[in-house]
Amino acid sequence: MTYTAVTEGIRISVRPVFMDGQSDALQRKFVFAYFIRIENHTPRSVQLLRRHWFISHSSGRMEEVEGEGVVGKQPVIQPSGHHEYNSFCILETMEGTMEGTYLMQRETGELFRVTIPKFTLRAMSN
Repeated sequence: MTYTAVTEGIRISVRPVFMDGQSDALQRKFVFAYFIRIENHTPRSVQLLRRHWFISHSSGRMEEVEGEGVVGKQPVIQPSGHHEYNSFCILETMEGTMEGTYLMQRETGELFRVTIPKFTLRAMSN
């Protein structure tokens, strides 16, 4: 399943995947990869400066992660262009959610936040 959100012409698509082979239920370690596509549907280039995540475990535990860029990059996304990357997170429960924002900068220097849609992480047993 793919989750999407559009903010001021920037479209964020997220596809989470449960990594069964890297998870260990006995150790309460559930690993999820997520694949993100950021599309620029505006007439000007934008740069992704920072990320801000909220990771929620079904146990009620909440983590907040903030930092520069994504996977070590602060990509500039041209008009009609896109940037794709993938990352992962580890939950202590079989289910949880992630959501957040990217801090973007326009060519003019103006900063704005783009919504990362809330998506569900759910461990599937085969």
